Amino acid sequence: MKMEFVDEKEIEAEEEMPAEERGMIVLVGEPMGLFIADELGELEDVEHFSAAVAGAEYNVAVGLSRLGHTAKYCTRLGNDPMGRRILKSMEKNGVSADLVTVTDNALTGFMMKGKTEVGDPKIAYFRKNSAASTISVHDIDKLDLYGCDFLHITGIFPAVSKSAYEAVRRLIARAKALDMFISFDPNLRPQLWPSEKEMVRCLNTLAQDADLILPGLGEGKILTGKDTAEEVAAFYHEMGVDSVVVKLGAKGAYWSCGGESGIAPEFPVEKIVDTVGAGDGFAAGVLSAVAEGLSLREAAFRGNVIGAVQISHKSDNEGLPTREQLDAYIEAGIVKV
Repeated sequence: MKMEFVDEKEIEAEEEMPAEERGMIVLVGEPMGLFIADELGELEDVEHFSAAVAGAEYNVAVGLSRLGHTAKYCTRLGNDPMGRRILKSMEKNGVSADLVTVTDNALTGFMMKGKTEVGDPKIAYFRKNSAASTISVHDIDKLDLYGCDFLHITGIFPAVSKSAYEAVRRLIARAKALDMFISFDPNLRPQLWPSEKEMVRCLNTLAQDADLILPGLGEGKILTGKDTAEEVAAFYHEMGVDSVVVKLGAKGAYWSCGGESGIAPEFPVEKIVDTVGAGDGFAAGVLSAVAEGLSLREAAFRGNVIGAVQISHKSDNEGLPTREQLDAYIEAGIVKV
């Protein structure tokens, strides 16, 4: 499935597509328990934490669900309190658990996030040999993908284990066979890979089968060896990727599709609280717009808006907006919390 460039005048004339006609969106990844520090200090010194659920793909799934899309999350959880917390969170947020399996043989992963007043917070992961890391090609072959039109993957889950990487490759192959639209957010986690060279090789192998790729400019430089957003986009177009959106942080996002390109402007924020999860909000905005038939320019702008909303909240997904909230932010022209 390839994305067509849509003229913006046509977009204005379109009516919003009902959720049931947008097609189901499949995501694969590892949701984790999240403990957020309630006070400043090193993680080992903090005495009080707030519990939540996190994970890049899970954040995107929540964002899509709140915008009225059907998100089906493929993962494996341990039969433990953290796994049950995640299932309850999925139900609360309207994320389908149809593709979730539960095992007694491994535990659900979790992470800790520090509190900071400047820069990014410190994060510690506890996910080695987690339940999700045991997903295999055999598990992917058993999935019922009937009625699913979109697949969203990131570069995080393929890094957690060899079987997870092969499972993602198999899921991509199945998606292509079903003519599903494939979006890919590299979301680099160098600490999960044996080397940068291996990370670049594996993620570009996955990228070549995508219809849409969403790298940050820094990520694009690492993956392509290029210096500018235009060059990063050209690299992936030459690889066969139809649509590319390069995140530029405070400068907005560069989009390129079908011979057209441009800059979607940044969206103003009254106060930055936490930058973690901004890229996930961006992905939810872009993918939801693509699923609704909007142009890549409009999709990139929506991504900027939701990314701005994300950095105004401390949790990875608590601030993801509903359709009504998104419209209100856009009308106001700024994110105020």
